[in-house]
Amino acid sequence: MEKLEEAELCFPQLLNASCKNHSRPYSLSMLIYILLSFVSLLTVVLNLLVIVSISHFRQLHTPTNLLLLSLAVSDFLVGLFVMPFQILLTEPCWFLGDLVCVLFYLLPLITICASLVNMVLISVDRYVAICDPLHYSTKISQKRFRICVLLCWIYSVFYSFMFLYDNLKQPGRYNSCFGECVINIIGAVDVVLGFILPISTIVVLYLRVFVVAVSQARAMRSHITAVKLQSSVTVTVKKSELKAARTLGVVVAVCIFCYFPSYCVTFSGSDLVMGSSTNLFVVFLVYFNSCLNPVIYGLFYPWFRKSVKLIVTLEILQSHSREACVL
Repeated sequence: MEKLEEAELCFPQLLNASCKNHSRPYSLSMLIYILLSFVSLLTVVLNLLVIVSISHFRQLHTPTNLLLLSLAVSDFLVGLFVMPFQILLTEPCWFLGDLVCVLFYLLPLITICASLVNMVLISVDRYVAICDPLHYSTKISQKRFRICVLLCWIYSVFYSFMFLYDNLKQPGRYNSCFGECVINIIGAVDVVLGFILPISTIVVLYLRVFVVAVSQARAMRSHITAVKLQSSVTVTVKKSELKAARTLGVVVAVCIFCYFPSYCVTFSGSDLVMGSSTNLFVVFLVYFNSCLNPVIYGLFYPWFRKSVKLIVTLEILQSHSREACVL
């Protein structure tokens, strides 16, 4: 039987009340720091490009892009604040106090909740655009979606505070020793309201979009009379809407893939223990989703590539650059 190495205490002066400092190998710690720092910087830069593109160019001021802008803002906050703070949470000992521990989890919860609600709104937008295109302009407007985005963020803040209410009311109540940062997760409630409900809504709406898209594709291939009577402009619009639906479908699928392991851990009823390998993996996967979204835009959206080119070459500083053609 191998002899266990003696673990140092986080607070040696507290003796038995202190948590043990299970330090990692130096090389592993450096790898975690470098990886998180790189992904954080990449996330900030890519999402900032999305924010500037949609905000600056008038052609991109559409209801759908307004949702992408809101999603990019939440991803930008993840890269700017959440990921750097996560470096502190990777340490086995917590020295900043119980209240700061709870607050460290607040911003990630707000951004994660906002991302999921934005995904639901994106699915609703694509559903109306594909399944009820004749009434899209009347049902979906900039003003309505601005209100929806505002409500999305208000709901995310309220939900996160309510979710952490027990922990905020008595910080540190779930810690078993000094130097630990643990928050209690109400597994069933969070999984239902924060994952199953929004994901089910997204899946149902996209299944409907998929069915309609397939039927339209078959109709086009068979050259039925109804399609022949449509104008070429209408067909072009539908093709662009279908392409947007496919792209946003990829964004939603990647989001579900990245979030699913985290909610599996939550559903198990486990506490989020700072520095544990499981916690590090599922948290990094959730945060990495914020870096992947703008990469998907770059792969599938020509307007994003054109906008980035104009931004990088500083052509957006020229007069009338807001009117530039990027579509």
